[in-house]
Amino acid sequence: MKHLPFFLLSIALLFTQCKFFESTTESKGGPKPGSSSASAGKEVRLRSDIANYAQKFKGKPYLYAGKSPSTGFDCSGFTYYVMSNFDISVSPSSREQAKQGRSKPVSQAKPGDLVFFRRSPGTPIFHVALVLSSGNGSLKVIHSTTSRGVIVEDVMASTYWKPYIDSVRDVVRQ
Repeated sequence: MKHLPFFLLSIALLFTQCKFFESTTESKGGPKPGSSSASAGKEVRLRSDIANYAQKFKGKPYLYAGKSPSTGFDCSGFTYYVMSNFDISVSPSSREQAKQGRSKPVSQAKPGDLVFFRRSPGTPIFHVALVLSSGNGSLKVIHSTTSRGVIVEDVMASTYWKPYIDSVRDVVRQ
């Protein structure tokens, strides 16, 4: 009995020092794995990785129906190859890719999204590019063109490409 006050004081100190009653699910120093903030951060990282990986192929030649850096790429073969490296399944056809993922406004394009081009309403999609960055009236993409192979350019500043921009698809978050 004479040790009971000491024992109770020790228990009280243990609980207050260890913050025993504090919620074990409370976040300490960042988002918990699986939370929406953690998922958003993971998605941003993935999109950045996709954009960086795609840029490794700048200068590769154009090849009709090409899907390999060793031989060359056509536009959709390039996006197919890049996305497959991240286990993102897209068709090797630009017309089919234009039906995959989720549609979004061009103004909301993010790295890793795909931009599709059409000559006029009602005509088929004829080209696809991968978004590297966007904002302030700019839409920087990487794509394989028949005349220059894999290049980076701002399609919003291009008198050739800008009129043909048709749509953007998010294939990262399917």
